[in-house]
Amino acid sequence: MSEMQPNAEAVANDRHGRDPETATLDAVVVGAGFAGLYMLHRLRGLDLSVRVFEAGEGVGGTWYWNRYPGARCDVESMQYSYSFSEELQREWRWSERFSGQPEILRYANHVADRFDLRRDIRFETRVTAVTWDETAELWTVETDRGDRIAARFCVMATGCLSAARMPDIPGLASFGGDTYHTGHWPHEGVDFTGRRVAVIGTGSSAIQAIPVIAEQAAHVTVFQRTPNFSIPSRNKPMDDEYEALWKSDYTARRLKARTMRNGILYDLNPKGAMDVPEEERRREYESRWLAGGTAFMAAFSNLATCADSNQTAAEFVRAQIRSIVRDPAVAEALLPRDYPIGTKRICVDSDYFETFNRDNVTLVDVRKTPIEAVTPTGVRTSDGSDHGADSIVLATGFDAMTGALLKAGIRGRSGLALADKWEAGPRTYLGLMTAGFPNLFLITGPGSPSVLSNMMVSIEQHVDWVTDCVAHMRARGVQTIEATEEAEDAWVAHANEVAFRTLYPQANSWYMGANIPGKPRVFMPYIGGVGVYREKCDEIAAKGYEGFRLSAGPALRTSEAAE
Repeated sequence: MSEMQPNAEAVANDRHGRDPETATLDAVVVGAGFAGLYMLHRLRGLDLSVRVFEAGEGVGGTWYWNRYPGARCDVESMQYSYSFSEELQREWRWSERFSGQPEILRYANHVADRFDLRRDIRFETRVTAVTWDETAELWTVETDRGDRIAARFCVMATGCLSAARMPDIPGLASFGGDTYHTGHWPHEGVDFTGRRVAVIGTGSSAIQAIPVIAEQAAHVTVFQRTPNFSIPSRNKPMDDEYEALWKSDYTARRLKARTMRNGILYDLNPKGAMDVPEEERRREYESRWLAGGTAFMAAFSNLATCADSNQTAAEFVRAQIRSIVRDPAVAEALLPRDYPIGTKRICVDSDYFETFNRDNVTLVDVRKTPIEAVTPTGVRTSDGSDHGADSIVLATGFDAMTGALLKAGIRGRSGLALADKWEAGPRTYLGLMTAGFPNLFLITGPGSPSVLSNMMVSIEQHVDWVTDCVAHMRARGVQTIEATEEAEDAWVAHANEVAFRTLYPQANSWYMGANIPGKPRVFMPYIGGVGVYREKCDEIAAKGYEGFRLSAGPALRTSEAAE
């Protein structure tokens, strides 16, 4: 296993400060996660001048910030990786079937060093304003370090789950102990030995963290509002034969994954759940449960569209929870009942439900007894109970998909703020661009498969599309590209139509923005599938970027040098 670390000198220089930068470049990329790193690599390949701004001290994006105990990817390691470099995908060796955060972060650092990406990244720098200059036809990007960069293109690679949601709980600031958010975990780690820990939230982060915290803490009190469906990961060390099998035919496997609905290559049963006898249906679910992972949802082809079929899968999982959790009352409280399975993010765990059999773990159902306040010594619920705590862990999720974009201070034509345009919900064409904001690209933005897919597959597809688009513009002397309002309206209507053919809108999920008070209820990702979406994007490009307005102008600054 390669464990290359960040270039120490480069990191140290950045931490010790630098002078603000003023320049005119071809492109600015915001974010140095997997999307930003690959975008930088591809734009460099066009001989464009590029600057990347990253708020963190290092690369990795989601995997830089989310260091909570048990943080792990729910896509198998052999598929959650870049495919653009044959040498890279063959030389890197994963140690587990589902990689943990430390290993994924090492991989991101390895990529940054292997392709010499750090020299164009400005760390510990947060973008504060992105403004379109209509006269110059350039974006002006400003940062909290005083940088002011003019650029032809701006690419928002800010990530879909990067704006942590802090809950508005009365008295939170009065708590006398330590408070942590899973999305901004201390890099040095946290020792919970002998401590009483209150965990607020039971989404994916909490489901991964709670078993690990419970092994260490004196007591864990879990405050649950909405029970979640979760499938055991069956994680294990990477099998040499399994790795060799993938690497023996990596190219074909990657190509096949790109045609799959969620960008993950696994066995999808073409039958509907109600089309087979009950005994066969149970065998299929049991086989998937024992194998572990999100492939459980591929047990039958219509679990996302047929309520009766979905109910069979949901009831199977509820039966598993009842069989695992020894206290019947606790088991019943952990059963998800008010939304179809899979319509909230399906979770993957390591002994989550088993953890509630521990003597040092207590479940509090906040639907029955809501949290009234955080006190200096713990958490008080509506029944008057005071749950003492030395530490509070906020596993309260993110302002998904739009949060980071709206915080960047983006203003397009006529000074229109993106926040104002999206006041009633995000509107994009293909999730790649939004009308009124020329030359501004969104990587895995709302309106694309994004969080419903293997993010690595969707990231590479978007970055490749943007790169090809920029090359197309340069070759034809095109100054700006912008989505038309008509194309945007049609895409939003299509995305909504496809979404409402499924069961997904029945859940109050973060896919719908339901976890953020006041956020418009709009199904944000495109549910039509990675393969279908890719074909549509390619078709639009082949037709001369149908639905986009391309305006002629001076050639890009570096085009003559590139020729």
